[in-house]
Amino acid sequence: MALMDIRDVLNSMGIGEDEIVFAAMELYFPHPGVETREKAENKFRLEMNLALSDPNLALLIYAGVLLESEGVRGRLPNLKPSDYENDLTCLIADEVLGLAIAKYVGGYKGLFDYVRYDKAKPGILGRLGPFMDDVIAGLIGGVSANMYTRAELD
Repeated sequence: MALMDIRDVLNSMGIGEDEIVFAAMELYFPHPGVETREKAENKFRLEMNLALSDPNLALLIYAGVLLESEGVRGRLPNLKPSDYENDLTCLIADEVLGLAIAKYVGGYKGLFDYVRYDKAKPGILGRLGPFMDDVIAGLIGGVSANMYTRAELD
């Protein structure tokens, strides 16, 4: 049996690497080591590929994929389908998952970047469901934090 890659899972959901990078670059700001958007995109792609090679991160993302899938089917325990569809503010499991991903990838700096992306919902984040918007915002937040931190070191 072939090893499943989280990138393939995301691609099957219409969440490609280019869409993730585009969303990340919508909130890009010049910084030492990533003075241009082109440098930032390249550095972000490198950091994202490094992060996505981690099986623990892949499993956290996959948890969001499964929750989203069950939510679409109206099969989330103790949650009415209409509550899932409306992404009620009392539903915080999606936020907790996004925060966990951001902190796992980028530490406390990742948490701050996650909040920026979660609030602004640039690019694909504005089109994703209640769980996946936070999962991908967490990924972008963590990767962005690493991009800016490590860019200073190069």
